[in-house]
Amino acid sequence: MGKRKQYIFRKKRQRWPVAVSALVVAALAVGAVFLGFREGPLQPTTAEILPGAADPAWSIPAFASSVDADGDGIDDQTDVLQSAEAYVAGEPRYKSAYYAETGYPDDGFGVCTDVVAFALRGAGYDLQALMDADIREAPEAYGIDEPDAAIDFRRAPNQKVFFDRNAVSLPCDTGDPAQWQGGDLVVYDNHVGIASGRRNAQGLPYLIHHHGPTQLHYEEDALESWGPIIGHYRMSE
Repeated sequence: MGKRKQYIFRKKRQRWPVAVSALVVAALAVGAVFLGFREGPLQPTTAEILPGAADPAWSIPAFASSVDADGDGIDDQTDVLQSAEAYVAGEPRYKSAYYAETGYPDDGFGVCTDVVAFALRGAGYDLQALMDADIREAPEAYGIDEPDAAIDFRRAPNQKVFFDRNAVSLPCDTGDPAQWQGGDLVVYDNHVGIASGRRNAQGLPYLIHHHGPTQLHYEEDALESWGPIIGHYRMSE
């Protein structure tokens, strides 16, 4: 009888490797899905209006620029905002990649800086060409020894330097909602976005940005909560 019990116990113990193997396989599967999100094949982000997003009962007049850079009859400020909305409406998937030929992503992928770059291009500002020229004129301002037009304009710190030098700088403080307008360019530590035309209950604009493959909406109530704002700009007055 003792030998039989010992045999049964050994058989039960032999099941543990099978259970462990199953857990390992499950973990690898979850990891593969996670990596899939990181690389971009799976993208739940939607361009639909954030649930509950609406202008507050009190309104703030929308700012209109006196400049129409591309001569399309739409002022710069409105054009930047509409172009940002058009870009995220295409639901770009999140992935950081290098585009030697085009500079601008041409495969349905993108990162935070592409929201800004495409929004500006839609308003008549080719950020790739403009920044490359500015970097070559003042490389020391950017800390760049060897300019690369294909990627320099898609780096958040570089965009901040360019806006500091070429855009209209505005206060970073959010105490006065009227100073924040749809189409404004917003810079954080290694992140950028565009102020939305819709506002939260405090009167501050929502933020149109692209921070990762698992965010639910391109437009989020994140202007203040994302982090310290280190840059606030408009392309023209």
